[in-house]
Amino acid sequence: MNALLAHLVDDAGLFPPTALPVAEAVARHRRDQTAGHPMHTLRFLVPVGRLDGLRAELGSADRLRLGLIADAAGPGDAGERLRAALAAVADDERLETALVEAPLTVFGTDPARAVPAVLAATADAGVPVFLEPAAPRGVDALLAAVQGTAGVGAKLRCGGLRAEQFPSPAEVAHFVTACARAGVPFKATAGLHHAVRHRAGQTGFTHHGYLNLLLASALAAAGPGAMAPVLHALETTSADDLARGLAAVPAPAVAAARTLFVSYGSCSTRTPVSEARTLLGAA
Repeated sequence: MNALLAHLVDDAGLFPPTALPVAEAVARHRRDQTAGHPMHTLRFLVPVGRLDGLRAELGSADRLRLGLIADAAGPGDAGERLRAALAAVADDERLETALVEAPLTVFGTDPARAVPAVLAATADAGVPVFLEPAAPRGVDALLAAVQGTAGVGAKLRCGGLRAEQFPSPAEVAHFVTACARAGVPFKATAGLHHAVRHRAGQTGFTHHGYLNLLLASALAAAGPGAMAPVLHALETTSADDLARGLAAVPAPAVAAARTLFVSYGSCSTRTPVSEARTLLGAA
């Protein structure tokens, strides 16, 4: 297994377009835990508003490491809902919070106010917190708000159910290089359905590829000011070019690349593995 690929894929089976029912998502996650493929983080991503439904599907022998995602579901303050969810996980021996993800729009429109609200809600959790700006171009304001804060990262949304939710390669390149310059790690979410940049036939949307993002991150980590090669890596639709680029990443640079790009959520846990095997010969 290429070390660049290790522990890259979070389980986002609850999310579109797969959007598995909770029982099916848990059953699939159990199978992935048994298989233990090295590309999987074996973190199960769940919105706060669906935590109770998840807990209802678990048996006494289940053990899940969660990526707990703040959302707007439910009454009251978003911070209080997040605190309550963290407390519920801490009290359930079947569950562990591995990290928290928070769209800033759930906590307000101004990052200077929203960021402290998230951090206050998660202060006692002792886990990494990844903050998602309203759009990737908002990364600069986000990084300014988290400057010098340990255990905090950014979250990049690469797609969605509407065309406007897909950032351009230039926007993604700016996000990645800005995080690299600031020394802030990031996670990615949505739209990364395949390894290589491509146009989806059903929707006409052009999707970013997870290998494109991985190579771009390796290049950004090696030279945060080098925008041109990062952008080229994001724009290419050649699997061969990506394979060669990833193979050329020197061993000492692998850790830096993956410190920058922590993981991404995939609604399929099988496709990333099968495509890495086909395109890169990964076991």
